[in-house]
Amino acid sequence: MKKKILIADDSSFMRMTLKDILEKGGFEIIGEAERGEDAVEKYKKLKPDLVTMDVVMLGEGGIQAVRQILQFDAAASVLMVSAIGYQTQVQESLQAGAKGFVIKPFKPEQVLEEVRRVTHDES
Repeated sequence: MKKKILIADDSSFMRMTLKDILEKGGFEIIGEAERGEDAVEKYKKLKPDLVTMDVVMLGEGGIQAVRQILQFDAAASVLMVSAIGYQTQVQESLQAGAKGFVIKPFKPEQVLEEVRRVTHDES
């Protein structure tokens, strides 16, 4: 059974890029969010196996969204997405409960490797 993923990023180009990489890797994209608060609401409705969460987004950022998702579901799997230069925010995200991170610009094999690790997907 395909793992279901919610993509949260304020850039439509980044959402499209991640969606393409993940679908080609055998994952199902069940939703997308542009803002942290949208990601929290969609998580509650869709209950994905994984959320890819951009660290920096308009409105409520990714770190706050991770905290809210984990308050709702302590077993949630969130993979942070960050541009180079945001190491402090990545560390803060991991301390908030994110399970891992990937760095932009994406290398498809690294994204898939990290997603499989976090979701325990052996395919």
